Amino acid sequence: MLDRDLAHELDTVPDFDRFAGVDEVVGELARLAAEYPAVAELRRIGTSRLGEPLHCLTVGDGPNHGIVVAMPHPNEPIGALTAMHLARRMCEDAALRRSSGYTWHIVGCIDPDGTRLNEAWFTGRFTPCRYGRHFYRPAGDEQTEWTFPFAYKDAYFDRVMPETLAWMRLIDEVRPAFMSSLHNSERGGVFFYVNRPESALHPLLKALPARYGLPLHLGEPEHPSVERLDDAIYLALNARAHYDYLERTGQKFEGQIAGASSAEYAARHGTFVIIVELPYWRDDAAGDHSPAGVPYATVLRDHAAELAELVRVLRGTLDAVLGEVVSDSPFLRASRFFVPLLADVVEMEEMRAAEPGNEREATVAEVKSAQDLVHTYRLRYTGMLLRALEAEIGIGNGTPEIRARHRVLEEVYAKWTAAFAADTAADPIPLRDLVAIQYGTILAGARHAKT
Repeated sequence: MLDRDLAHELDTVPDFDRFAGVDEVVGELARLAAEYPAVAELRRIGTSRLGEPLHCLTVGDGPNHGIVVAMPHPNEPIGALTAMHLARRMCEDAALRRSSGYTWHIVGCIDPDGTRLNEAWFTGRFTPCRYGRHFYRPAGDEQTEWTFPFAYKDAYFDRVMPETLAWMRLIDEVRPAFMSSLHNSERGGVFFYVNRPESALHPLLKALPARYGLPLHLGEPEHPSVERLDDAIYLALNARAHYDYLERTGQKFEGQIAGASSAEYAARHGTFVIIVELPYWRDDAAGDHSPAGVPYATVLRDHAAELAELVRVLRGTLDAVLGEVVSDSPFLRASRFFVPLLADVVEMEEMRAAEPGNEREATVAEVKSAQDLVHTYRLRYTGMLLRALEAEIGIGNGTPEIRARHRVLEEVYAKWTAAFAADTAADPIPLRDLVAIQYGTILAGARHAKT
C-alpha cells in the first residue's frame, strides 16, 4: 500500500506529450540552479567522448546523499523526464526537501552523445516501428552503465569511458546511501532490480504499477543468471553472476558485456541501489500466470529459431559490406557487437530448452515475453543496421553492394513491421504514469535506505 504522503507526491507529476532531448534536460537543470541558488548548484562533473559537458544538479543539504542518473542507456529516455521532475520538486518544495533527509545529486543525461542519436523518435507519433527505425544503443564497451572496472577470474576490463569516469568520481565523492540508475524496457510489465534483498520494500514497489493499472512483469527475466526475489523483483544484473552462469553452460564471457555496472561499483560504499524497468507500450499479458498449453521447452526452442533467422539476416548483411564500409559509425560498431551477442542468445536458449524441468507447461506471460523479445530485437537491430548503411551512403560511400544490401534490408524491415502489427497491439502508456512510477520508486527506495 502507498502511504498518503507518497500518493500525494505522485499526484504532482504533470502530463508529458513527448520525451525530452539533451538540450531540454540540461536547460531545465540550469534554469532550476539559476532560480533556486540558495538550495541548488549545477556543476560540471565530466566531459563526454565528443566533448559535451556532463552536469550534475545538487539540491538540498540533508545528511544522506542520493544519486539519480538518467540516460545510462540512450534509448531509455523516461528517466530524463523523471530526473527533471525530481529536481523541480526538490527545489520548489522546502518541506519535501527537508523531509527526504537527502542531499540529491541529479544527473539529467550521462550519455548525451548516444542520446542525440535517438532524438528523432522522441517527438511525434510514438510507435514501435518508428522507434526501431531511429533506434541506437551503443556497443557493450561504449555503454556507460556497463563500463565500470571489472576483474574476475580471467575477465578484466579497465577501458573506462569518460562518462563512466565522471559517474565513478561522483559516487566516490559523495558515498551515497542511495542510488538509482534510470532505465526502461520496451514492452511487457513493470519490474524492479535491487542490489540487495529488502523484502520490506516489496509490497510498496509492487503497489506502484498497480496504482496506474500496469501489470507486473511475470515473464522471462532479462538473463537466466538473474536471481528472482519476488514477483517482478530481482537482484540487480551482476557481471560476476553473468560470468558464472556462462562458465557453467560452456559459453565465454568475452563479448557479452564489457565491465561491471554502476550498482556493482557503488556497493563499495554500502549504497542501496534500486532500478525500475518500465515498458513504453501496454501489454496486459505480461502479468498472466495462467497456463499457455505449450511446453516451456518448446517456447525456448521457437524463440531460438526465430532469433537465429534474425542473426542470419543481420550477419549476412554485415559480412557482405564490412569490406566496403569506411565510416566506423556508432551504428556500425553497435551492429558488430549485437549480432554475435544475439547468436550467443540463440545458443543459450537452445541449451535451456534441453535442461531438465523445462518440459513443464509455460505460462501465458512467458510465451508473450518470448514473442515480444523477437519483435523487439528484429525492429531494434535491423533498424540500427539500416542506419549504419545509410551513414555510409550519406557520406558518399554508396557502393553497389551497400545500396543493394540496404534495399533488401528495408524490405525485410517492412515484413517484420507487418508481422509485429499483426501480432501485437501497441498502445503507448501515458508518460505521466511511467514517470510517476519511476519517481515513486526513487522516493520509496531513498526513504528505505535512509540512515
